Amino acid sequence: MAVDFSLLVLRVVIGLTLAAHGSMKLFGWFSSPGLKYFSGVTKRMGLRPPLFWALLAALGEFGGGLLVALGLLTPLGALGTMGAMFFAMVKVHWSKGFWNSKGGIEFTLTLLVVAFALGLAGPGNFSLDHLIGWPVNQPVAFVIVAAVMLLGLGVVIRVSKPQAAPAQQTPAQPAQPAAQPESRPAQADQSAEPESSTSARP
Repeated sequence: MAVDFSLLVLRVVIGLTLAAHGSMKLFGWFSSPGLKYFSGVTKRMGLRPPLFWALLAALGEFGGGLLVALGLLTPLGALGTMGAMFFAMVKVHWSKGFWNSKGGIEFTLTLLVVAFALGLAGPGNFSLDHLIGWPVNQPVAFVIVAAVMLLGLGVVIRVSKPQAAPAQQTPAQPAQPAAQPESRPAQADQSAEPESSTSARP
């Protein structure tokens, strides 16, 4: 009972967090720019076609998160979550180190590992999978599918070439006026005027 309840808490918190994050990309909720902007991001990353990869990543977060939270088709939800987090971790955060405060892989790696653990352990008794009676707890098959999926994503990421940032053109500087020689006030030549002495004649 305690294990099942622990799995329920873990599934609901992680799943709804991921679903909310994915809704920002998919629907533009929570004051986010939405799928069109995210498609531009994947295009700059070099992924083709960009809309397909943007939609796939957003659905991995939103749909995968909802499935994990509900405990419905839990391995599928866990795989979607793992794919989205692996993509974000390698393509966006890897070059920034480990710590999340510097944009590193700390957060995405944590979510990826939690999703893997949930897919491996199963959703527990407090889940729709258990209620319906679907035999979803197949750890060996889950590990094989997860390995193939991550390997395929790794190849796609490897061959994708990010777009080079457009070179910023320096605005043309206005031409400086040519230096003009200093104009000096013309000095009038003072010529010596002969003293005219007028002698008074008697």
